[in-house]
Amino acid sequence: MTTPTPYTPPAVWHWNKENGGKFASINRPVSGPTHDKELPVGKHPLQLYSLATPNGVKVTVLLEELLATGHSGAEYDAWLINIQEGAQFGSGFVSVNPNSKIPALLDRSDAAHPVRVFESGAILLYLAEKFGAFVPASGAARAECLSWLFWQMGSGPFLGGGFGHFYAYAPEKFEYPIDRFAMEVKRQMDVLNKRLAEHAFIAGHDYTIADMAIWPWYGALAKGQLYDAGEFLQVHEYTHVVRWADQIAQRPAVQRGRKVNRTWGDPASQLHERHDASDFDTKTQDKLAPSA
Repeated sequence: MTTPTPYTPPAVWHWNKENGGKFASINRPVSGPTHDKELPVGKHPLQLYSLATPNGVKVTVLLEELLATGHSGAEYDAWLINIQEGAQFGSGFVSVNPNSKIPALLDRSDAAHPVRVFESGAILLYLAEKFGAFVPASGAARAECLSWLFWQMGSGPFLGGGFGHFYAYAPEKFEYPIDRFAMEVKRQMDVLNKRLAEHAFIAGHDYTIADMAIWPWYGALAKGQLYDAGEFLQVHEYTHVVRWADQIAQRPAVQRGRKVNRTWGDPASQLHERHDASDFDTKTQDKLAPSA
């Protein structure tokens, strides 16, 4: 095993387009659109533009949970944004999310004054407050829920952009960053494990948007479904996180939500776009004719 050549940062950083890695073709140091493309608009007030990454799954799970509890106003159109093809840099998408990240939501309940919401945590909170569900209204319970919601928003980048990138996606493997982020991710899992040893759900006795934010990332990690890192991180040791992950995975609304805007895996688990509740029965990829 050769020792990597030490890197000395230059006085001024310059963008090297050949930096490699899984996402090299879409990473860039500037913002804004790269091409003109308007976003489609469906029949429902809520228009979601997304992909079934963990951040995207957060929102579709909440929407399906809202519908399951009788909030018919949460009907939505979910449009596929293929981030590998750079769809997030279209002018229409950038107008909804200037940060060019999925998911992005456009609430057209008042068509003359649509409301844009971006960042997954902001979308969860916006929808939960709009429908008065899955977030406590006040007091200590609300503070606890929001604390854990923002815990995920702050902790997630260490798992995804940190550990996930260097362990699974970087073109070369280096011990220092993998060790650094593995240590932090295991610390985060220990935080969750201790919390869930004493509570059924993240924020306490009730299932909330805190669970919906954390489960797609840390639930998947606990089940060995993220970055093929289950053995490396010994995730089975976090028994309370595993219990919680399994409990949430059994919810029908969660099972539906994780299919929406999914383009990989078992064809029965892929619903590329969702425009009606019946789409789960008729338009998953196993039920559609193969493309010519």
